[in-house]
Amino acid sequence: MPQRRYVARAALTATAATACLAFATPAWASSTAPLNPAHKGSTAADAKQECEDERFLGRTPGQDGWHFVLPGGAESGGFETLTLTFSDGTNTVTVKVPDSTDAYPDHLYPAGNTDRMIHAYLFTPAGWTLVDGTATISGEADKFNLSHACAGTAPTQSPSPSPTTSESPEPSGSPSESTSPSSSVTPTESGSPSESGSPSTSGSPSEGTGGNGGSDGGSLPMTGVATGSIALGGLILIGGGVLLMLRRRRDNITFTS
Repeated sequence: MPQRRYVARAALTATAATACLAFATPAWASSTAPLNPAHKGSTAADAKQECEDERFLGRTPGQDGWHFVLPGGAESGGFETLTLTFSDGTNTVTVKVPDSTDAYPDHLYPAGNTDRMIHAYLFTPAGWTLVDGTATISGEADKFNLSHACAGTAPTQSPSPSPTTSESPEPSGSPSESTSPSSSVTPTESGSPSESGSPSTSGSPSEGTGGNGGSDGGSLPMTGVATGSIALGGLILIGGGVLLMLRRRRDNITFTS
């Protein structure tokens, strides 16, 4: 009996020790892993193209598909969250995976039969550039990688504004319209000075000068003086004739008594 009790106690102690060891297995601690620097500044077109990846089947032509992976497999732990920074060409956009807003479709997938999410998929508008990223993982890893991608087709709306902006040269026809200065008839109308030929027509002074010394024009003032003297002489003759006639009539008068 004492031996049986001793064996039973030993078995119970061994079982308890095994259970304690099982529960004493350390849990995965969370840590942060940065994006592999070699993948910073990459576009989806720069990455290895694997568009046949079944995880990219829901991607539209206007989207880039991204596949991030935690190196070392499930032994490195798994993704808990990812924070990725992209550039859309103008602004910087931060995307979190998983994203509760569903603004950018994303997926986390486990490795094989484990529950450790070492695969992360994300869809973004085509043409974006991966600037940087960090990942919170359950485990330890010094980085995570961009495994492969499937580049989409960026919308061709950017060329359409260029013709509209090219309309600016057409309004710049205003310079041609600025022919108005050339058509500014005001200079041509300033021919009025030329029309002010009144100085030229003021030949009256020239005629006056002709009266002063011109051989042809000098006869005019002289004929004017002669005409006055002739008229005066005619009046004297007429007056003398009249007086002579009156005198003769007076002499012909006879007085009768």
